[in-house]
Amino acid sequence: MIDTIAYLAPEIPSVSGTFVYQEIIALQQSGLKIVPISVHQPQVLVEDCEVIKLGKLTTYLYQHSLLSTLLLSLGLLIKNPQKYIAVFLTVLSDISQLGISRLSSWKLMYQFLYACRVAKIIEANSCHYLHIHFAHVPTQIGMYASQLTGVPFSFTAHANDLFANQLLLAEKGRRAKTAVTISEYNRQFLLKQGLDAQKIEVVRCGIDTSKHEYLPLGSRANPVKIGSLGRLVAKKGMDDLILALSLLEQKGIDFQLEIAGGGSLRSELEQMAIAKNLADKIKFIGTIPHEQVYDWMKGLDLFVLACKQDEKGDQDGVPVVLMEAMTIGVPVVSTRISGITELIEHESSGFLAHSNDPTSLAVTIEQLLQQSDLAAITQAARQRVVEEFELTTNVNRLIAIFNA
Repeated sequence: MIDTIAYLAPEIPSVSGTFVYQEIIALQQSGLKIVPISVHQPQVLVEDCEVIKLGKLTTYLYQHSLLSTLLLSLGLLIKNPQKYIAVFLTVLSDISQLGISRLSSWKLMYQFLYACRVAKIIEANSCHYLHIHFAHVPTQIGMYASQLTGVPFSFTAHANDLFANQLLLAEKGRRAKTAVTISEYNRQFLLKQGLDAQKIEVVRCGIDTSKHEYLPLGSRANPVKIGSLGRLVAKKGMDDLILALSLLEQKGIDFQLEIAGGGSLRSELEQMAIAKNLADKIKFIGTIPHEQVYDWMKGLDLFVLACKQDEKGDQDGVPVVLMEAMTIGVPVVSTRISGITELIEHESSGFLAHSNDPTSLAVTIEQLLQQSDLAAITQAARQRVVEEFELTTNVNRLIAIFNA
């Protein structure tokens, strides 16, 4: 049985990656020793005792200078030149495959140097296994560290790291012990990229439903209170939500919308609200600390996340925020894209519109508002999360993969 695992991710502990640190904490509580390694240091810290403790245990790779990392790398070369050169040749082969004229190709050399630091951490802590979250930069670092140490690795692929960053995906799948991903939709995507079906496993990004009870819906507010939460970027579809609500406003449906989250499109979205004469009905409340999200959701009549594919092909996986709303009994509306249909069944556990279609979204929101009794739907929604997206269930699936 494996008892010490190195865990590598872009940011630990990150506000935008709650599923990563919650997974690590759950693994620690199961008795495993986890050695957390983060590519970057988080910009925003999570105010939670367990999470703060995790942050103090985490090594932040890019906080170490390139010079000190280069010297560490040379130390590995001197210690085991045969293995070091073999991995170095793999890096050169990968660069050649991607094309030597591409900047992203030569970034692999930089990542190889930091892979040497990860290898040092793995050896110093006698880690038996390496698990990596996100299939782009962390896996590029991690797969070289695995080759340097001989320690097997797996990686969990999510969304952006698949749909917008497909660098060496087939090679990563071939080198990994297991390619984990969060949805059957993603599994099919990986198969099309040439990964071996026998090496792909679906493990959900779970949440701990035991901490938050199901709350029966009270009487609906007047005007109806709608919430949406996510980074203000194209794939979250906040613009489609504003356009959809503009259509509902024209039909005389009164509402108040709160949009939570920060991002590059905030100013543009605020201008859209003004242009649609909705400035008095839409409030941008900025980023909400994760520990306050559930309390905010409890004040909503419905939660909407209008996910879509952006111009670069990026899209969401299975947004955790939808699971959170469903867990406490808030009715949800989202779109038929990616793995969302594996979480929400239309008219059974929530409501689904076509993506990138404000008219369809408006019709779907109105359909929800016309339901006189949503109790059966919200109960089924929580049950779906408990059965398939519960944190403990999915952590146990991971442990089985580590020990297989």
